[in-house]
Amino acid sequence: MTYIEQTIADLKRSSPAQTEFYQAVEEILNSLEPLLEKNQRYQQQAIIQRIVEPERQIMFRVPWVDDQGNIQVNKGYRVEFNSALGPYKGGLRFHPSVNAGIMKFLGFEQIFKNALTELPIGGAKGGANFNPKGRSDAEIMRFCQSFMNELYRHIGARCDVPAGDIGVGAREIGYMFGQYKRLTGQYEGVLTGKSLLWGGSLARKEATGYGAVYFANYMLEERGDNLQGKRCLVSGAGNVAIYAMEKLYQLGATPISCSDSSGTLYHESGIDLKLIKRLKEGRRCDLVEYLNTYPEAVHTPVADYPSDGHTVWRYQADAAFPCATQNELTLKDAETLLENGCHLVTEGANMPSTNDAVNAFLNAGIAYGPSKAANAGGVATSQLEMAQNASMQTWTFEQVDQRLKQIMKNIFIAANETAREFDCEGNLVLGANIAGFRRVADAMIEQGVV
Repeated sequence: MTYIEQTIADLKRSSPAQTEFYQAVEEILNSLEPLLEKNQRYQQQAIIQRIVEPERQIMFRVPWVDDQGNIQVNKGYRVEFNSALGPYKGGLRFHPSVNAGIMKFLGFEQIFKNALTELPIGGAKGGANFNPKGRSDAEIMRFCQSFMNELYRHIGARCDVPAGDIGVGAREIGYMFGQYKRLTGQYEGVLTGKSLLWGGSLARKEATGYGAVYFANYMLEERGDNLQGKRCLVSGAGNVAIYAMEKLYQLGATPISCSDSSGTLYHESGIDLKLIKRLKEGRRCDLVEYLNTYPEAVHTPVADYPSDGHTVWRYQADAAFPCATQNELTLKDAETLLENGCHLVTEGANMPSTNDAVNAFLNAGIAYGPSKAANAGGVATSQLEMAQNASMQTWTFEQVDQRLKQIMKNIFIAANETAREFDCEGNLVLGANIAGFRRVADAMIEQGVV
């Protein structure tokens, strides 16, 4: 059994039944073999064994009262994974699927994503198995306040700065920030994704989607191409998907799909983005209502999805942008995309492609942007929000967007050049994993055994 195989086997014994976490660890560690063979000090310093274990895991109950006066109880998490490069940084997710394994997978990925930005931030993730969908504002406020009643003990502007994620937008961040301020008496940049009225950053809402599209365009430019005229499949209908579609339109591409928990929407002539924003950001309703305005569009309910994948990836297009959730793009989806002529896949969500799907893209030699590189724009702009809070400044949208664009270019260059260094040109999975790992690992070695 190899060093990496032994590490993974030990991890499965110490952290049982955490499938998504194992998937993330295996994907990263297996791509590190060329680095570990080249430099023995990482094994000598037990970096692999140290980096797969969080520095701290916090689990707590979240009791709250619904509008009918009934007491509800959810489970909250904060996994502070690695602080070698700076304060813990990573989002909070409110979704029924949240469990310890998913939190650890997201936190582990966050370490290397944050390292790739070259900004001084460590990796963390948190959330709760609470579903805000269908809940009143008053219920969401009470839940967020109860959640913060415990979380405030573990976070701080120089310690751990959470952001939003699935189910956590400006509304939820606002309620949590208000409770943090109430409990501590401190008005500080302890959360990012805040309202522009009280410390938020322009371009933060757009950043993950914009960044994924910038990354896609850099990949194509390396191949002598660009996004102009490309037809694009997009999954999801939250901030990442909406602003990926917005940037695609700005760069001359046409998004023709999106999706939500009700199903997949396909519009041959191009998604009406203004209508999607009204439906999802304004009225918070399902995508099926799009058909009231465009009856020629096609909406496929989740119940009618193929058993081996996702309807959104079964349409013909030049490019695909999975922007919804983990493991939403299967091997069969990948095979169908490739058969239909797709030559670019850029991940806006966290680990949206299964390992088999990733291997299919790599073997086909298409432009494939893995999530830890391609969707780092959100956390990068969160750090820019932290910098503005710390200096009590406000930057223009253009200033933030330009810095975001440069950060995404730097990430692409680091991943691309690292892949070339290890004789795997074009393999940005290997390039991103090694570049991110090396930066964190070297910092851990310099800081001693802590």
